[in-house]
Amino acid sequence: MQGLVTVFGGSGFIGAQVVRALAKRGLRVRIAVRRPGVAYRVRTLGDVGQIEVVQANLRNPASIGRALDGAEACINLVGVLYEHSRQRFQTLHAKGAEEVAAAAAARGISNFVQISALGADPDSASGYARSKAMGEQAVRAAIPSAVIIRPSVVFGVDDSLFNRFAGLASLLPVIPLPGGGETKFQPVFVGDLAAAIANAVTDRSLAGKTFEVGGPKVYSYRQLMELTLAEIHKSRALLPLPWPLASMIGALAELPTKFLPMAPVLTADQVILLKSDSVPDSAMPGLKALGVANPIAAEAVLPSYMYRYRKGGQFAVNPEVVSPTGI
Repeated sequence: MQGLVTVFGGSGFIGAQVVRALAKRGLRVRIAVRRPGVAYRVRTLGDVGQIEVVQANLRNPASIGRALDGAEACINLVGVLYEHSRQRFQTLHAKGAEEVAAAAAARGISNFVQISALGADPDSASGYARSKAMGEQAVRAAIPSAVIIRPSVVFGVDDSLFNRFAGLASLLPVIPLPGGGETKFQPVFVGDLAAAIANAVTDRSLAGKTFEVGGPKVYSYRQLMELTLAEIHKSRALLPLPWPLASMIGALAELPTKFLPMAPVLTADQVILLKSDSVPDSAMPGLKALGVANPIAAEAVLPSYMYRYRKGGQFAVNPEVVSPTGI
């Protein structure tokens, strides 16, 4: 085994797959997370002694420094899709990225990978997109050789995309489509994204570049919902929702998160994001430049985990496939 890579946020949906990819390449991995007690399962993704878990909080610079001591490379995956408690966009995406990059630079670590998001824009009306852009700027200022990767929405077994759609379809007779469901997405498989991130660490010719990555197919929001419904064998009416009404629903839906530890179905900030397509700029380098030549489409992966939302689950026999309807 060689090298030591510190991965901030290495126990999450994307992080666990990144750790697996790094371990397969023979690297030693240190996972830096707020709650080590819930992250030890990730140690089984490599050989004995190859992966360690340490406590680190992006609001605590001393813990960031300890997590980076002795490391040769750093990956920052920390991010949240909605604000709750002390987990704020500005704190994690902007200030947190700045603290990690500064600590890495102070230790002479120039091999740095920052995971941002498509649509990152310092002038965006979305707090999420604005904070992601600020994080990029802070990282680039501290470590010019850093690699910045902006993925579209990410799918896989534990995703918050198709699982959320399927959960809604299991509860609601009518599925709302913000803005009519015309927003475009280019979902990327978590395994492909993890491979791209690992390659960004091991291939130093990629240093200093920014990449925008998506999968092999572009879908509208409506098409993603239709794909989900077809996969779980449910029929639901699809109701176009005007943007003002969607914003109102998003604001109301996120209210419980101020008092309860629960994920909102939609937030007002997410409605703002939905007004812009999440598709990579064709002029920017993408997955192929990151060494992933044949990305996997959603249709090839969804059957492996969407079955649990069908009536009868994996034991369903010749379920009747029905089509979604529009109203």
